[in-house]
Parts: sequence; C-alpha cells; structure tokens
Amino acid sequence: MESEVKGKLSIPEWSKEDRPRERMLARGPKAMTDVELVAILIRSGTPTESALDLARIILNKAGNDLHKLAALSTIDLMKIKGVGEAKAMGIVAALELGQRRRDLTVAERPLISTSRAAFEILQPMVADLQHEEFWLLLLDRGNRLLERIKVSQGGMHGTVADPKLIFREALDRRASSVILCHNHPSGQLRPSAEDISLTRKLVEGGRFLDIAVQDHLIITTGGYYSFADNGQLN
Repeated sequence: MESEVKGKLSIPEWSKEDRPRERMLARGPKAMTDVELVAILIRSGTPTESALDLARIILNKAGNDLHKLAALSTIDLMKIKGVGEAKAMGIVAALELGQRRRDLTVAERPLISTSRAAFEILQPMVADLQHEEFWLLLLDRGNRLLERIKVSQGGMHGTVADPKLIFREALDRRASSVILCHNHPSGQLRPSAEDISLTRKLVEGGRFLDIAVQDHLIITTGGYYSFADNGQLN
C-alpha cells in the first residue's frame, strides 16, 4: 500500500529520505540505484509520472542495461513520452563523460597482443576447474582488455557456447575483437572436432559483424593450446 501511495505523490511530497536528491546527499552516489541516478539527471517527471517513474521507463527502453542506454542517441531518447531535448541531452552528456573517464584509464587495462598474455589472464579462472567453462575476453581497437565474461558452464566433458550470446556481449560492450577460451578438465590440449567447428562458425560470424575473433584458447592445468598460434583461424 505504501508504494501505491508514493506512486500518486509528486517527489517533493515524499518524505525526505525517499527523495533521490536527499538520498544522494545523505548516503552518497554509490548507494543510489540506476533509476534514482537517472531521475536526478532528468530532474523532473511529467504531469502524470514522477521523475522516478520516467527514469524507470527510460531504463526499460534500454533493457535496464547501461551499455544499451549509452548507445541511445538524443533522438532515440526523445521518442520516449515525457523526454524532451533537455532531458535527453542531459542523459547523453552524463554517459559520455563516464565513457571519457573510462577511456582515460586505458593505460591501466592490460594489453593483450599474444596468446601468452591472454593465457595469463584466463589461466587463474579456469585451469583448475573440474568442469568446463567458456569465457570471453573483449578487446578495444588497441587490443586492451575491456572485460572478461563467463559465457557458460557445463560438465566434465563439455559446455555449450551460444554464438548469439557471444556476439551480443561483444556488441553491447562495443568490443572490436574477442578472444575465446574454454578449459579441458581432462588435461587434453588438442581441440576436439566440436571445438574446431565452433571456432570456424564464430570466426565467420565475427567477420560479418566486423568483430575479429583473435584467438581461441584451450586451457588445462598443464598449459594451453592457441588456435591462432596453430594457424586455425582462417
């Protein structure tokens, strides 16, 4: 019942601890939800929706994914009822500042230009597992690491890697290239027929999307196998 009452009130009528700006002053930005931060950016709602309600609509438009929200243009945002030019530009400007801050720290992100460099990042996560996992390294145009993502987890003898999911992760994070990786708990370093088939499929799909598959590593407790080093990415 309390939430229903709040939904009918404008933000200034809420108790101070429930207002986004007051909460931010009292608790700091780290304590804020994505919805509350967007509500602060847009500053006001509409005659029928509070700033928080409108912020929820905006995030829903982006699938509640900040990466997707950052990909929306001012024009895209203005298609949302209640979002005018000022609100749209405020959101775009804030996300662009966040991206620029991230870019300034590029030197702190590992440069991955060899299979050994990729192995050293991935080995601690998968080498000693008793089940298979499939991982991605997402890279920018300078071959610096954007993110490492676990795509799937399986059993002792295999795991499923969905190409659609792999490329969605890369597209959402604006990666220029990817490095694939999975482990073999059996200790067998040589790729299976399924490994080879999947790699070819992903290489071809990456070419279509302009996302290069730079390598596919198979990692065991005893070392690693690189598709790129063995000329198997053609």
